[in-house]
Formats: sequence, C-alpha cells, structure tokens
Amino acid sequence: MAKSKTSKKWMEEHVNDPYVKKAQADGYRSRASYKLIEINEKDNIIRPNSTVMDLGSAPGGWSQIIAPMVGDNGRVIASDILPMDGIPGVSFLQGDFTEAVVYEEILKMLGDEMVDTVVSDMAPNMSGVNTTDQYASMYLVELALDMARNVLKPNGAFCAKVFQGVGYEEYVKDVRSSFKQVIVRKPAASRPRSREVYLVAKGFKG
Repeated sequence: MAKSKTSKKWMEEHVNDPYVKKAQADGYRSRASYKLIEINEKDNIIRPNSTVMDLGSAPGGWSQIIAPMVGDNGRVIASDILPMDGIPGVSFLQGDFTEAVVYEEILKMLGDEMVDTVVSDMAPNMSGVNTTDQYASMYLVELALDMARNVLKPNGAFCAKVFQGVGYEEYVKDVRSSFKQVIVRKPAASRPRSREVYLVAKGFKG
C-alpha cells in the first residue's frame, strides 16, 4: 500500500511540475533538458563543433539540446539501456553500459576521435532501498568517469549526475584528481528534495 501511495504522490508531483509542463510546451523530451541548459549557461561545457558523449541518454532530453549546440560540424554519441527515438546529428547505441561489450561498442563508434565533453545523466532503476540504490548509482558514475578518462581530450569537460550519500565524498575527490576544476551544481529543474547534484569538471589533466 505504501508503494502505491508513493507512486501516486510522485505522479501528482510530476503532473503538476512546472518543468514537466514547460518541457511539453517547448517540445523537449524531458524536464532534464533544463538542467543541462542551466549548467551550460553557467559552465559552457558544450560548444560549437565539439564532440560530445551522452551517457544514459534516453529519452533524449540532453542529446536533443546538445546536437544543435555542437552544430553540423560537431558530433554526438549517445547510449542508454533503454531505446531512444532518433535525433538528427546523434549516433545512438542501445545497450547496458555496465557490460564490457557495450562499453567497447561505444569506443568503437568513436573510432580514433577524442571527445571534448562527456555528460552522464545515468541513474539505476531505483529499488526504494536507499543503500542499494546509492551503491548502484555510484557504480554507474564511476564507470562514466572511467569512460571520460579514456576518451577525453586534454582540457576536456565532464558532467555527471551524482546522488549524495555513501561514496559521494570519495567520488568528488576522485574526479578532482583528474580535472583542474570541479563545481557542484543543483539546477533549478532538479527537485529540491532529491539528493541529486551535478558535478561539473573542467580542464581534464589527461
């Protein structure tokens, strides 16, 4: 019974969410689009003609705004375990990022090219058990950081959704070891009661 109450509360919150309504009005696939728009306005991590990797991309809220930002001479490589409808200028690979074969496929899509920015809005399927969910989400962001270290150009940027909790402080420290500057952002479109924040890391040390 508690679960359905929670689901009902989430549904009411979702339907009445001004960012959900705004996304529908603006033709964005997800309210998450506004998070990246705000981050980019502050931190300028997506630039014209650059190559961007979007991890955990479905339903496409981030890729949808990245593609026009990088323009025709830029490139966007996106991946998610869930399907995603096509977006012009975006190469999409569906698969489980935690599997080595999928990880390798993403690298294969990239070829010899290096990446300017890696963004990750990945989150695990939440079980409702806080500790389990926290470990699962930390595992995903650690993999995202590993990917960033593999593919980023020197001075490249990395932006990842991270949930505050067990392992968070250590993770921030780990990111700082590879980047010159790390900023923690809580975009306006991020629900206030959510533990999610976005780490924005700039100046990859290579």
